[in-house]
Amino acid sequence: MEEWVGIVCGQCDALSPLGAPRCVLCGRELRPTTQRPAAAEAGAAHQDEEDLMEQARNYVCKECSSPVPSGHKFCGACGATVPQSVQDAQEEFFGSLQTPGRARLVLIRGDQGVDGLTYQLEGQAMAGKQEGQILFPEDPWVSNKHAAFYYQDEKLFVRDENSANGVFVRVSGTTPLAVGQHFLCGEQVFRLDSAPADDAGPGADQTYFYSSPKRPMTFAVTQLVEGGRDGMVATSRDDVVRIGREDADMNFPEDIFMSGTHAHVQSQGGSFQLVDDGSRNGTYVRVDGSRELKHGDYVFLGKQLLRVEVTA
Repeated sequence: MEEWVGIVCGQCDALSPLGAPRCVLCGRELRPTTQRPAAAEAGAAHQDEEDLMEQARNYVCKECSSPVPSGHKFCGACGATVPQSVQDAQEEFFGSLQTPGRARLVLIRGDQGVDGLTYQLEGQAMAGKQEGQILFPEDPWVSNKHAAFYYQDEKLFVRDENSANGVFVRVSGTTPLAVGQHFLCGEQVFRLDSAPADDAGPGADQTYFYSSPKRPMTFAVTQLVEGGRDGMVATSRDDVVRIGREDADMNFPEDIFMSGTHAHVQSQGGSFQLVDDGSRNGTYVRVDGSRELKHGDYVFLGKQLLRVEVTA
C-alpha cells in the first residue's frame, strides 16, 4: 500500500504534494504558517520563563547529569559551563526572594532528593519527616517534627523540637562540651561521660580482684551504635581522648568521612572541650535547645547535611 506525504490545504483539506505552490483542488496558495496567536505566544513565553526558573532552582548538568548547586558557574563533576541563561535566572530567582539578613538552606548531602536543593527561610520554617515546610519523608533518622528555623533580633536560630536523634551543628577550633552531650565525627556518634566510679576496693573477705593496673582518668568517650546501644569506650589518658581513622585512642579505619587525626576531647580545670583537629569533613555537636546559626554553618538533620547561606 502506497503512503502519501504532503501538505494539507487549510481551506478545503485536500492533500497536495510536498513543495506544491498551490492546492491541487481549490488553487489556494500553500505556505507554512509562521505566526501564532498572541495568546499562544504569551502562554509559551510564560511557560519558557517557568521552565527557566525551575532550572535555576535545580539545574542538572547536560553533559554528565550531575546536580549543580545554585550560584555555581561550572559543574563540579565534569567542569561543563552552566548556561548563562540559567545563571541569569538564578540571580533573578534568588534576588527576588531574598532580602538582606535572610537565609537559605542548601542540601549538601542526603539520602534522598537532589543535592543542591535550596530552601528559602523568609520566616519560621519547620523541618521534619511529616510536618513543616522542609520535609524529608524518606529519612528514617528524621523525626516527624524535627527542628525549627526562626529569626530572633534579626539573627537566625535553629531549635531542636525534641527529636529522637537531635540537631548537630558543625564547630571549628575548640568548643565547650558537657557531660552527657553528643557529638559527631565522620559517621560516628559519641557521648561524653564522666569517669567511672572507682570500685577497686577489696571484696567482702578483703581480697582484691586480680586485674591489669588501672591508670588515672578524668572522663570517658562512648561510641553510640544503631539502636541506641553503647559501643566502643575510651577513657582519658593524660586528660585527652583522641579520635581518628588511625593512630588515635578510638580508630575507625573504614569510615570514609573520618580524617586520620580528626578530633579530640580534653579536660582542663574541671571542664571539657571538644577540639576539631583540622578534619576535612568537620566535627559536630548536638544542639541543646536552641543555637544561633551564621553564614557558612553546616547542620545535620538525620542524614541530611545542610549549609546555611545568609544574604549580606
